[in-house]
Amino acid sequence: MTDSSLHTSTLGSLTLLARGKVRDNYAVGDDRILMVASDRLSAFDVIMGEPIPGKGKLLTQMALFWFDKLGPRGANLCPNHLTGEAPENVVTPAEVPQIEGRSMLVKRLKPLPVEAVVRGYLAGSGWKEYQNNGAVCGVLLPAGLKNASKLPEPIYTPAAKASVGDHDENITFERTVEMVGLDLATRMRDISIAIYKTAAAIALQKGIIIADTKFEFGLDNDGTLTLMDEVLTPDSSRFWPQESYAEGTNPPSYDKQFVRDWLEQARVDGRPWNKTPPAPRVPNEVIAKTAAKYQEALARLTA
Repeated sequence: MTDSSLHTSTLGSLTLLARGKVRDNYAVGDDRILMVASDRLSAFDVIMGEPIPGKGKLLTQMALFWFDKLGPRGANLCPNHLTGEAPENVVTPAEVPQIEGRSMLVKRLKPLPVEAVVRGYLAGSGWKEYQNNGAVCGVLLPAGLKNASKLPEPIYTPAAKASVGDHDENITFERTVEMVGLDLATRMRDISIAIYKTAAAIALQKGIIIADTKFEFGLDNDGTLTLMDEVLTPDSSRFWPQESYAEGTNPPSYDKQFVRDWLEQARVDGRPWNKTPPAPRVPNEVIAKTAAKYQEALARLTA
């Protein structure tokens, strides 16, 4: 760790529960979790060896911004996992620099095994699938749409969560019913679309298009459906600058696209990288451009 970056946290005072692509989760008693957003970056489901300085703090600030907009003081669409307690109070003084500004103390929930994906625009894998069969994850769409076309209405295209390093699997709504039951599946879908519409309208006022996003939900001890993990950040969403948007193109995005583009051209031992670990070393200029994009997104959104 340096003053500006944290690739992997090491909190000896708490029990590590899991390390994800970005977050390190620690148990705080049996009812809370300390979520620490590192500066790790994953692309093509592979974690890069080089951190993006300040990324974890930016992600945390943005997630807290959205939790506030969507929570009781805002749209009040769904309970979330925040406890309201200061994360710094549950670690030792020596460990505070590792978590300050990049962590959330949250309720320990039973996570649901479904990622709730909402798409308002046709992009990425959705555009590829549409070109093949006129649908995205089983949702039929009108003919004649282009890359980056705005959809007539946002669509819900869930995915089954995968282990770290594996790819999430796109599934149908009917499959989510089989996994979690009709009531939960329906509420997840309806709440996710409502959150997306609300957030998209807020972001558009700041000149940002939210093309698509994904949410995660869990159940508390009373069975209450609760929004958890991160929400509406460049790691979980596709953000486009409104002024650069043009239908039929790949709009520039506020995320790790610089890294993805570089990796598509990267070579390991003289051959193209096969998108499996270990990842190639990411050049400093690509890291700097990626960090700047994250910073620009937060500055615009919270201005």
